[in-house]
Amino acid sequence: MSEVEIAAKPTKQRWYRSLFVQVLIGIALGIATGILFPEFSHHLAPLGEGFIKLIKMVVSPLIFLVIVTGIAKVGSMKALGKIGGKALLWFTAATTFALGLGLLVGNLVKPGSGLNIDPATLDTSALDEKTQGGHLPGGVEFVMHIIPTSVFDAFAQNNLLQVLLFAILFGVALASFSESAPPILMDVIDQTLHVIFRIVGYIMYLAPLGAFGAMAFTVGNYGAGSLKSFGVLILACYGAALVFIAVLSIVVKLITGVNAWKFIKYCREEFMLALGTGSSEAVMPRIIKKLDNAGCDRAVVGLVIPTGYSFNLDGAAIYLSLAMMFLAQAVGVDLGFGEQLAIMGILILSSKGMAGVPGSAFVALSATAAAIGAFPVAAVALLLGADRLMDSMRVFTNLLGNCLATFVVANWEGMLDKDKMRAVLDGKVTPDDPDDVTIHPHPGHEHLQDAPARPAIERREALTTNGASEGPVNHHA
Repeated sequence: MSEVEIAAKPTKQRWYRSLFVQVLIGIALGIATGILFPEFSHHLAPLGEGFIKLIKMVVSPLIFLVIVTGIAKVGSMKALGKIGGKALLWFTAATTFALGLGLLVGNLVKPGSGLNIDPATLDTSALDEKTQGGHLPGGVEFVMHIIPTSVFDAFAQNNLLQVLLFAILFGVALASFSESAPPILMDVIDQTLHVIFRIVGYIMYLAPLGAFGAMAFTVGNYGAGSLKSFGVLILACYGAALVFIAVLSIVVKLITGVNAWKFIKYCREEFMLALGTGSSEAVMPRIIKKLDNAGCDRAVVGLVIPTGYSFNLDGAAIYLSLAMMFLAQAVGVDLGFGEQLAIMGILILSSKGMAGVPGSAFVALSATAAAIGAFPVAAVALLLGADRLMDSMRVFTNLLGNCLATFVVANWEGMLDKDKMRAVLDGKVTPDDPDDVTIHPHPGHEHLQDAPARPAIERREALTTNGASEGPVNHHA
């Protein structure tokens, strides 16, 4: 078994400079503000929304650059097809398990039992406003939507699947010139990627403020009252998510050797920020960087993470299946085994097309209710008060599921540097991040560095092994 030489122990930074601590304080203040000043908290929503918009501003170019630089190293459409095919296989298996678990918990806990609600008495106007008349795309419509009207439209609309398609084509075309063309274009793309990551570093200074505003708005508008009314459903959803995460972590540990708890600790700042803002997109740039640094090849990270945001919504799958059981029980309908299988089949397909659809969870629930015809679609309006409180569960589970999927696919393709992964997750070494403005401040920002920089891996030689490597070296750290 190979042993990794320890290049340097990371020096602990001052606690108040930790993004994790700052975001945690922002969330705590947001909760307190939402409880004590619910009317005022309504005006704080722009803080969270503004921060998320700033992150989304750089997501499309970031995804494009990460995929292009990764694919240019792989250079084979066949290899990319294998990565994508294995990713979709894992996504389907994970989503199916999540949906089945939600149905099982719904049958055991029966969160809607005894409510005896008449759907005719429900006001569906708020539901119509939430969904904005949207619908889930059919199979042909979904595939055609992946093809952008123009490249510029894909970036302007921030459509990740369209950007992903163009990036794959661009990366493969660039790789085909790798032998004959000078590396000028590749150097420009690589340097542009560093610029984008540096911009993300600047935006992250606003993360505590964004978490504060988003949490204050959520608690002030959806807090205590919804908790009382939907307590059993909320507990059932979060409990099912914990079971799912535990099972998934064990399976991934057996396949790849990745310790999920260590990975969560390694990415604690990103997970806390995602929970605080209620958006996994808010941390996509940093998660991509962290996975790259943890030994996953950049080509795998670039393909799996953006597609996972559309095809691997494990937390949403748990919520959707459990919510269907809740709605049926709330209106006094007993769903048979066949109807539950039908729900599972419909949601397996519909959950893949949810990204980008306004009020996607309500659209998916309405479409599924209409398809099985067991209870009135109007019953979906029951969930308007509880949906926002499920965001933390959905965001955390979706994010962790996609990260673990990246390790699995990278391991299957032999593109996971396990020595580096273990060293980084164990905290023995800290990969050097030239885009971290607090460690590598450029002229004019030296004041950000009031303590010696953390020891870091600056050369590939810092990670050497005795014996055979357990996986190919990731050259994109």
